[in-house]
Amino acid sequence: MKTWIAFGSILKKDVQNYYLKPPNISWGIIFPLSWTLMQMIRSSGGMNLSDIRQMLPGLMAMSVLFGTTSMLAVTITFERKGRSFDRLLLAPIPLSTMVAAKVSGAILFGLFNAFVPVIFAAFFVDLAGINWGAVLLAVFLIAVTSTLLGLMIAVSAKEVFEAQTFSNFFRFPMLFLCGLFLPISSLPIFLRPLSYLLPLTYGTDLLSGSILGVSILSPVLCILVLFAFTAALFVFCQYNIRKKWIL
Repeated sequence: MKTWIAFGSILKKDVQNYYLKPPNISWGIIFPLSWTLMQMIRSSGGMNLSDIRQMLPGLMAMSVLFGTTSMLAVTITFERKGRSFDRLLLAPIPLSTMVAAKVSGAILFGLFNAFVPVIFAAFFVDLAGINWGAVLLAVFLIAVTSTLLGLMIAVSAKEVFEAQTFSNFFRFPMLFLCGLFLPISSLPIFLRPLSYLLPLTYGTDLLSGSILGVSILSPVLCILVLFAFTAALFVFCQYNIRKKWIL
């Protein structure tokens, strides 16, 4: 019971204190929103409605990626600077519980961000025929893996701008390597193996199959790979925290 109370308290604090921090708003909300609008208004003649549904999986995946990683960059670095994270490490709760609570706030933020493009798209195109259960699962798995990637980077940063800068080293390449807006088949052959080493590739493929009915990989394979990435990243993040902040 005490563990769940601690989990809920950490999650509540993060939601109340960090969702509306300026770096989180700029990178986590404004950037995905502006990219969504830019993709929707692709020609000087006005709205290009025919491609909006085709772009939806990539826009959703990008919104989750930037929302979750920005949230972790803000929460971890602000708390390290204010020494509140040190107090959490001294609390009588398992490290795994503390890490799960910290990433939960970012996951919720990513889930919210994912459906901003959907709301915009609903005004312009028919969204009938989408498998919303599969979409929700795909968005959740993308949010979890992206959050843990963000935590892995934020642990090494001392300032918010450092965490955001480090994050951009993998966020922007992933926009083009993971099939969000450019099919993997159109990439140079020597880059394609790199695409399959990134978890966002599998999440985007799941979204594409759920929304467009077109995918290049088996949904079961994508889910299993994303679960494997989640487990590996969670273990690595705990090890990184112990190594950098405890020992």
